[in-house]
Amino acid sequence: MTESSGTGDGRMDEAGRLMRFEANKKSTLIAYLLWFFLGWLGAHRFYLGYVTSGLILLALWVVGTVLSVIYIGFIILALPAIWWVVDLFLIPGLARERNHQIIAEIERGA
Repeated sequence: MTESSGTGDGRMDEAGRLMRFEANKKSTLIAYLLWFFLGWLGAHRFYLGYVTSGLILLALWVVGTVLSVIYIGFIILALPAIWWVVDLFLIPGLARERNHQIIAEIERGA
């Protein structure tokens, strides 16, 4: 094997990893749009790969909505509302952390 072909393989490998990252990376803008329009359902958390916390947020919203008929649900609905506001500030860090996880997964798989 010649030295130039080794360099070419390395570039192809690097290009492949970069393409996989670009295909899987999470956008802060999309996360904010999901947060704004569907944040009370946890859509932004599902998008960023935080499925468990997304399910908890969704469950709190559903339970609070169902129980709002007997007024105790409004207290429960305060939790996802507060969480929704807090996520306004957390989204950039969550997206960055998820993108670092994607890079680590690609490196392990390469």
